[in-house]
Order: sequence, then C-alpha cells, then structure tokens
Amino acid sequence: MQSPVLSIQNISKAFGGFLALNAVSLDLFPGEIHAVLGENGAGKSTLLNILAGITQPTSGGLLLNGISVFFASAVDAAKAGIGMVHQHFMLVPTLTSTENLLLADMVENRAWFSWPAGPVRERIAAQAKSFGWEIDLDARIDAQTVGAQQRLEILKALQGERKVLLLDEPTAVLTPGELPGFFATIRDIAASGTAVVIITHKLDEVIAVSDRVTVLRRGQVVHQCQTAETNVNDLAREMVGDNSTAFAVLTEASGSTGTSHAYEERVVLKDAGCAAGDSVLKHGNIAVRAGEIFGVAGVDGNGQGALAALLTGNTPLTSGELSICGDVVTPRQILSPQAFLANGVSYIPADRQADGLVMSMSIADNIVLDRINEAPFTRYGVFIDREAIRHFAQHEIERFDIRPADQSRIVSSLSGGNQQKVVIARALSRNPRVLVAVNPTRGLDVGAIAYVHRALREATADGCAVVLISTELDEILALSDRIAVLYEGSLSETLPGGVSKVELGRLMGGAAS
Repeated sequence: MQSPVLSIQNISKAFGGFLALNAVSLDLFPGEIHAVLGENGAGKSTLLNILAGITQPTSGGLLLNGISVFFASAVDAAKAGIGMVHQHFMLVPTLTSTENLLLADMVENRAWFSWPAGPVRERIAAQAKSFGWEIDLDARIDAQTVGAQQRLEILKALQGERKVLLLDEPTAVLTPGELPGFFATIRDIAASGTAVVIITHKLDEVIAVSDRVTVLRRGQVVHQCQTAETNVNDLAREMVGDNSTAFAVLTEASGSTGTSHAYEERVVLKDAGCAAGDSVLKHGNIAVRAGEIFGVAGVDGNGQGALAALLTGNTPLTSGELSICGDVVTPRQILSPQAFLANGVSYIPADRQADGLVMSMSIADNIVLDRINEAPFTRYGVFIDREAIRHFAQHEIERFDIRPADQSRIVSSLSGGNQQKVVIARALSRNPRVLVAVNPTRGLDVGAIAYVHRALREATADGCAVVLISTELDEILALSDRIAVLYEGSLSETLPGGVSKVELGRLMGGAAS
C-alpha cells in the first residue's frame, strides 16, 4: 500500500478562545488531488496555513514521508517541498512579475542574490504558455488586473520540485475558457507524483478535478470519501448540515426572476467613456431599471474597473452621458463617492481588503463605516452611540451568518469569505436605490453564495437596481434579468437573461453582437 507523503495528525489551532481547528487528521498521498471543503470559517485556510508554515498548530503534528517535521516559517515549508497559492495575493505591488519571481527564489533559498533573470523569464513564459496564459513579465503588479496577479501566484507556487502543492481558491478569477487548461496542468502535476490540495467553493470543480474529498465543519473533519462515490448535493449537505438554515437556502430554486420590470430607469449610460488607472471604458450604452439585476459579463481586465468606478463616483465621466438615480452627470464634472452614496448608491468592490474594509477595525465599525455620522449611530452630529452600533452590527452579523458572531472581532482575523460578508452586509443594510456589485461571491462557500444571491433578489424586490459585474458566467446567468458583455472597454447590446452560455462566451471573446 502506498505511503502518504504528508500526514496530518490531530492538528488543533486556537486563536484566543476561538478554536479554528479541532483534532484534524488526514493523509495526503503522492499523485492525488485532494479537495478540502467547508463553509467560510470552517478552518480550511487555517489548515493550509499550518501546512505551509505560515502559522503553527496549538497541538498535533505533521509527518513528511513518515518523519516528524515542524515548520517554523513558510521558508521552512518551501524548502521541504511544499508550495502554496494564497487566496489573498503574496506579491510586492511595486515590483514587476519577473522581480517577484526572483524575490521568491531568493527568500526560499535564503540567498542575497538571485539567478540571472533570463532563465527565470524563459521558464515562466514556457509554463504560462502551457496554461494558455499571457503574462506580462515586465509589468508592475499594481498595474495588473486581479486575474493576472492570480495567474502569477499560481506560476510562482509551481517553481522548484514540490512534494505538496496547496491551492487556496485558485480558480476564483479564471474564466471558464481557462479552466480546462488549468485542470489539465494540475492533473499533470499530480501525475508527476506531487500531492495537490485544493480549497474551492465550486463543488462542480471538486467533482471534475479531485480524487478524494475531506469536509470540515466548525474546525472538525465531518466527512471523507472518494470523489467518485459522491455528488454535488451530498457534498453541499455535508458542508452545511441537513438542519442548517444555510442548507435550506442553498436548495432553494435559483435563477433569474424573469419578471418584466416597468419601473424607472435608475442608471443610464449613453456613449459613456471614462478611465480608472489602466482600466478604460470606451463606449457604454445601457439602461438599468429599478427592480432588476443587470448583469455585466466579461473576461477580467476589459474595463470592469472603470465601469464600477464611474457608477460609484470614484472616477469622472470623460465623454457621453450618465444619469444615476435621476441625477445627470456631465463630462468631467467633479463629484465624490460620498455624493453618490448620499444619492442611494451602494458598492461591493472587487477587492474586499484593499477597497472594502479597514482591516484593523472591528466587524461592527466596518459595517457602519460609511454611515457613522448618521443617526442613530451619532447623536447631535457629535456623540457616537456605541450601543446603537453594537445592536445594529449584531443584527447584520446574524442576518449574513458572519462567523465568528462577535461584533468586536477585528476583521483581519476573519476568513476571506466572512470578510466578504461584512462588505455585503454594509452595502445592503442601507436599502440602496442602486447597488454596484463586483464579483460579490468571490471566495464564498456554496451556502454563503446562496445567501448573497437571495439577498440581491430581495433587494430588487424592494425596488433596488442591481448592476452585477461578474466574471462568473454561472452567476450572471443565474441572477440577471438582462445582460451586456464588456469587451475591450465596449459594452455589447443588451441581451435577455435567458441567453445561452455559448453566446455569452462568444461575445466575451470579441465576436460582434
């Protein structure tokens, strides 16, 4: 019988009084792809961080090829042959792609110098080509799209000979067209003898690519099986439990409302153009009505950032016309996000950590961050009412199932999915007239996705106009009443919500509408 390359033996991890992992045990075998599932806050990322040497267990231990090991740092784990792709990028924004790869090599080998850049560039270019990716090796990280940064993280983790490769939500920003190539590469890596561990909230990906599955719930292993012996519904049930509210929501019928809304037009773009950093909207014509979800599909990097910035007051209109919540914005008119917010526009940004949260503040303070000067949170415009903030925040925590349910918890200590729930809770708690949501379910588990989808539908039932900008085609098709495709800065003609995935994929590739 084959011996495990890595054995996890009764690993527990406590953060203060919170037990993130409770006596977790599992074996990872050479050549297998092992999926680890669980709700947000179940302990998945904590487990991977222990395996990668980023954090150390409170109790329990690891065996590498049958020998007891202890990783005091990520460098120790890397030198032992464990690579990791993080859900939140570990790149230096002011360095280029090549410089980041050279730096990673220097850190892993504890060297004061690196190999010449030429061989590194050739190796990375060859690997990128095998994925079907185009990587700008000379571009600074802060000038690249989220998708490009994620691809670079994957390439960085594959450097060197890896006994174990850890993937934390690796496909979150990949397009459907890129997934087959990515999965083929992961299978090739496993076939070479590497044990691959993948965390993903996409259960169809688990069925498609993994050999074995472990399910965590509240920090404990509750289910293990061969992938061939299970299905999506059974995995979802194991993740959230038969009796949980999340499972009830998860199993609700999904899909577009299919309702023809005769409400006012809340967002109107006519030949609109703008720019936000390197993101450019060249030509936009859409009209979004109250009470509908308007989906904007497209491959990441085609102008999504500029469109979102325009609709939230973060960049000025440079050409054409914009009307939002009845107010007409003229080219180069200087407004502010605060003015849009006051007019009823809420925002779920693409990057929760950089643009959505103050990581050093509590859940409660983040939830009321954009309305702290409003009643009832401030009295007489001067005095902050902490009790009102606590009461309101606790209600939103329970509504969105934020874990742990402690409104005083610092946001940086939450899992990525629970951080996203805080952003969404703040945006929807205002009962907005317009909601601009950019990849709102990125990094969320299946139960949390169901909650968010239901919350968006409930917002439209109250008359909100939702602009859903998402690279997830399934999400666009499931939720949208009408759809437009963004390609190289131009929006296609508006399509009905029932359009086929094939047609959307064709438009995303640049075909004429």
